[in-house]
Amino acid sequence: MNIRTVAVYSTADKDSLHVRFADEAVCIGPAASAKSYLNIPSIIAAAEITNADAIHPGYGFLSENANFSRICGEHGIKFIGASPEMIDGMGDKASAKATMIKAGVPCIPGSDGLLKDLADAKKTAKKVKYPVMIKATAGGGGKGMRVVWSEEEMEEHWDSARKEAAFSFGNDGMYMEKFIEDPRHIEIQIVGDQHGNYCHLSERDCSIQRRHQKLMEETPSPFMTDELRDRMGEAAVKAAAAVNYEGAGTVEFLVDKNRDFYFMEMNTRIQVEHPITEEVINYDLIWEQIKVAAGIPVSGNHYFPQMHAMECRINAEDPYNNFRPCPGKIVTLHTPGGHGVRIDSHIYAGYTIPPNYDSMIGKLITVAQTREEAIAKMRRALDEYVIEGVKTTIPFHRKLMDDPAFIKGNYTTKFMETFEL
Repeated sequence: MNIRTVAVYSTADKDSLHVRFADEAVCIGPAASAKSYLNIPSIIAAAEITNADAIHPGYGFLSENANFSRICGEHGIKFIGASPEMIDGMGDKASAKATMIKAGVPCIPGSDGLLKDLADAKKTAKKVKYPVMIKATAGGGGKGMRVVWSEEEMEEHWDSARKEAAFSFGNDGMYMEKFIEDPRHIEIQIVGDQHGNYCHLSERDCSIQRRHQKLMEETPSPFMTDELRDRMGEAAVKAAAAVNYEGAGTVEFLVDKNRDFYFMEMNTRIQVEHPITEEVINYDLIWEQIKVAAGIPVSGNHYFPQMHAMECRINAEDPYNNFRPCPGKIVTLHTPGGHGVRIDSHIYAGYTIPPNYDSMIGKLITVAQTREEAIAKMRRALDEYVIEGVKTTIPFHRKLMDDPAFIKGNYTTKFMETFEL
């Protein structure tokens, strides 16, 4: 796009590739996130001293922070993402659910807003019927969530979930939903512009996850039908229109064995797994985000997969030791290539993975005409992917590609509970 870029980085990331490749780079603080990537004054100062007129927040840290979006606006800097009002409306899950019900988007039965106390939780659970899920209204990443199977368990889970939510998010507000057993986790990518146009870019299946953290994603979903895709896409567009959404976002749904789907949450940012959508419809989502932020309208057309793509998240973790994080120095690196193979990463031979942040060090994406070809290509790419010096999740993904249930597309969010390396 011929737009000059400024990378911000902490001292722990001084050797990361994005720092080397950007036109300019500004250190915004020490390794601790609170003093660097969450330090709003430092980020705004970096933008001002480099005369930047927009900030892209990525998909972590401040990407869904309404206060940061608001402060950018106050300083005349375009936040490439949702407005503070949109983030507030969708970030609080209880109010987001109320908004979706009003918009006619199917929602999981549960509490009307936040639960007042333990007694209210027990009363609501009786109405909804066990099993139920209690969730932190400000939650994410599986924190502040508990499945409660009976009234006898409620008090213990209520107390522990609230404490975890308060510690993680500074907000112990809880709400309740009916627990959908063995669902698929399927999300719809949407884009909205400043002129009231919305389009969906079809689905991604994110059901293979561990502790509510996604491990691998694919599109189209092997569980999807054309009729279900149309209905879910229509619901996602309704969700975006209900909050006058601007930018790229994702509407996440749980889909039960009968293919009934329920709104779960909306992510008001780009997703880690966005590359597989880009690959199957030949559409650059980051380019589109920047265009929308500049006031250029989206096409308004819906997009459907023309190919099949899957993404394996490569983490610096030991899959044979309960996925324990493994920071350290990468001694040897060889990346796969060839037609239909894409790698998004910031690592190189000699790079030291810091212990301060998320353990994801790369995304390996394959795209092909069919699901079978995409799996075969992923097997070959994983075999060629060599990272020495640290443990990674490459062996896990290689085993996954040979799993009979996975090959048949027969998996749910419970898949990892029975999967054996």
